[in-house]
Order: sequence, then C-alpha cells, then structure tokens
Amino acid sequence: MVPTNIVQAESLGKQVKSPEGTLTILADINLSIKQGESLAIIGISGSGKSTLLGLLAGLDIPTAGRVILDGSNLSQLDEDGRAKIRAQSIGFVFQSFHLLPGLTALENTSLPLELADIDDAKKKAEKKLEEVGLIDRIHHYPNQLSGGEQQRVAIARAFAGNPKIMFADEPTGNLDQKTAKRIIDLLFKLNKENGTTLIMVTHDNEIAHHCDRQVVIAGGQISEEK
Repeated sequence: MVPTNIVQAESLGKQVKSPEGTLTILADINLSIKQGESLAIIGISGSGKSTLLGLLAGLDIPTAGRVILDGSNLSQLDEDGRAKIRAQSIGFVFQSFHLLPGLTALENTSLPLELADIDDAKKKAEKKLEEVGLIDRIHHYPNQLSGGEQQRVAIARAFAGNPKIMFADEPTGNLDQKTAKRIIDLLFKLNKENGTTLIMVTHDNEIAHHCDRQVVIAGGQISEEK
C-alpha cells in the first residue's frame, strides 16, 4: 500500500510586521510528507526553517496558504483545536530540552500522558526511559543529569504517547559531537521502531543524510529537494 501524506503544506507563507515594514519569512512553500517518512529541513541561520517547522506543527499560523496535518486543516482550527491535534498526534524534541526543573526524569516523561488522561502514565513513561537507557536515572532531576541524558529524557517524553509525527528542532544543537551522534542514533532507532513520521530541522548535513529526504530552505523558499 502506498503511504499517504500525513503532512501537507500548500502555498504556505509567513509575514510579520516590523518598524521597517512587512518582513516575509516564508513564501509559497509547497511540501508533502508521507506517513513514515523522515525529512530534514536544512538551511543557514535565518532562512526560515524553524518557522516552517512551527507552521507544520501548528505552533504558529501562516499568513498565506494552509497546512493539512493528519487530515485536519490547521487554519480552520482555533488554538484549542490545534493543541488537541498536537496532543493526539505529535511529539516534540527541542534543542534546549524543555524539561521542568522541579520534576524528576520520570515525572517529566509521564506529565504529558497524565495531562492527556492516559492510563498507566507512570508505567508507560518508565518503559520509555528504559528504552533510552535511563532506567537507573528515573528519580533524578534535570540538574543532576548531563546534557545527553536530559535530551534522552526529552526523547522518551516525546515518544511516550506513541505520536504519529515527531518534530525535532536542532535536537543536538547543545551537545558535543560524540553525544550528538548517540542522540541521533537513538532518535532514528526509536522513530523506526515506532513507525513515526520524522520532520527535523538541522544545520548539520551529516545528520540530514540520515533522513529519507532533505529540503533546503533559502530566502524563505524551498531552493532544493534531494
């Protein structure tokens, strides 16, 4: 069976007002991402790649065009509606981890499950932490963990709800090269095992080549696909 498009951007654009006038961040982006595919969005700093990721994930709304995510037109939903789609279908891994400092690794991982009223949240969170090799660190707080360990907690949290789509924004940006390789290997391993669609922003061409496809953003537009 041919995989269907799980994310689709149609004539997508984003402009913001500034004292100097209207600034165009993205213009006329057309992009289809199939279920189970891995896609790297690459480009120099300021090219608009993180803005594109935010639009595809429903974290921001476009000023032109639309995003169809898992069958829903995000432009037709209010923030509560978009938040519901994110909770049901999406996981996130960010450069800066976004762990809550007052919660343990287990509590950070189980929190989204508990907020979504998922049964056995703690048990499912513990299983994911075991999968990322942190079973002996589940009661440690973020400040007791290394950067690589914190990112592994963030990955466990992102995969704990079995999302259909995983968005990753420079997931190794705060890590040394050796730790970064371990994190990328782990991210792709879990992604393959869970059959998740992976959409990743990175400036690292080596990481991008792990993906099935790469899209290069330059000047707010897709300049190349490979």
